[in-house]
Amino acid sequence: MGYSGRKQQEQEIRKRDIVDAAERVFSRKGFENASMDELAKEAEFSKRTVYTYFSSKEQIYCEIMIRGYRLLIGMIEGSRHARPPQNAADELHAIFLAFFEFSRSRPDYCTAIMEYETTDSASQSRMQDESKAECYRLGEVIFGYLSRALRKGVAEGTLRGGLDTEQAAVLLWACTIGIYATGKKKADYLKHYHGIESDEFISQSFRLMMRLIGVNGEEPDEEGV
Repeated sequence: MGYSGRKQQEQEIRKRDIVDAAERVFSRKGFENASMDELAKEAEFSKRTVYTYFSSKEQIYCEIMIRGYRLLIGMIEGSRHARPPQNAADELHAIFLAFFEFSRSRPDYCTAIMEYETTDSASQSRMQDESKAECYRLGEVIFGYLSRALRKGVAEGTLRGGLDTEQAAVLLWACTIGIYATGKKKADYLKHYHGIESDEFISQSFRLMMRLIGVNGEEPDEEGV
């Protein structure tokens, strides 16, 4: 490896170290309460060095969310390969089950995605174009899973005829983000005021969404969602 190759490798290691440190700080303090000074201290770099690699706290957060998107996509693909869906209902169930497992096994990344999906456009505008484009691209990959499953369901007759699959996919994704955010942030409220555990709330919400888009037949018998 030549000098330029070693330098590039060193830069990638430093960027990774900064993002790793940011994950720890955001997990402890939350995104809004964390400062670049704290991120630099956690990473054991000067703030000037951090700004050499990232233009803002928002861009670092975006890199964390990109990690989360990639992990979620891997889990969806893994679920599809382990148990190939037989129909659209199976496929939708696999997507939501993967998200369910993702939210339990990596709540930090799940929170990053949920907060990004519900953040205002002003915050997103402070991200560099390259990072923002990658977030959009990965988000569209997940959206594509939903959209294709819905088109498949209409074609095979297991979903309501005439369903606008693009609009339904947007609705399902928005509902999924809202459901998981509510299950996470309002777990105590759901349990004490409505007598329902967070996991059961998510499970019942999934079943209701499937009925709203006209899924025919029984859902797969799985634990979780």
